[in-house]
Amino acid sequence: MRIGVLGTGNMAQALATHWVRAGHEVLVGGRDERRARLLAHRLGGGARYGDLSEAAGFGEVALGALPYGAGAEVVGDVRDRLDGRVLLDCSNPIGPGFRLLTDGGPSAALRLARAAPGARVVKAFNLCHEDVWRMTPPVFDGRRLAVPLCGDDASALACAEELVRDAGCTPVAGGGLDRAGLLEATAALFIGLWVGEGADAQAVAPPLAFATGPDGEGAGA
Repeated sequence: MRIGVLGTGNMAQALATHWVRAGHEVLVGGRDERRARLLAHRLGGGARYGDLSEAAGFGEVALGALPYGAGAEVVGDVRDRLDGRVLLDCSNPIGPGFRLLTDGGPSAALRLARAAPGARVVKAFNLCHEDVWRMTPPVFDGRRLAVPLCGDDASALACAEELVRDAGCTPVAGGGLDRAGLLEATAALFIGLWVGEGADAQAVAPPLAFATGPDGEGAGA
């Protein structure tokens, strides 16, 4: 698979490292050519570099490893290059006090979809710190990390699922793109618990056998 990476930051490096290792062709694009070149060199495996437009049009998939505040603008600038391509959005619109910056409006993923209406957007990889994605693979207590995906296009979701598995993780269907805001809100909640309170966010959820209550009656029954 050919993957263009929009951005040169930590998430771009962490995720693209897995995909280069899995044998995918990667081109890193950024506003700063030097940073793009350095990241491509760090990735190895024949990774190339260019500008954002080149990355957007490089292959079947583009990773939007972009800050929330800049994502829609960058994607809008290269929208014609993204037509028909899968666009993965891993951003988190989280501000001071772990507040969700979307303020009840469209999710970050929906904003990207509106900025590039020809792209097939999938929300993914937003629930963990970049250092988790650097693990090879991310396994905790013997379980592979699960990665929820939200999107409306079946073939785009299939591509995303393959890339999740290439990162050593297990893909989980999270519903349509209209549910991407739930993933972003979950990230805001979990990061606030982890960082702000020092709490074990995993302890919020019971084991799967008890997800619908001890008698299977459902939450709140």
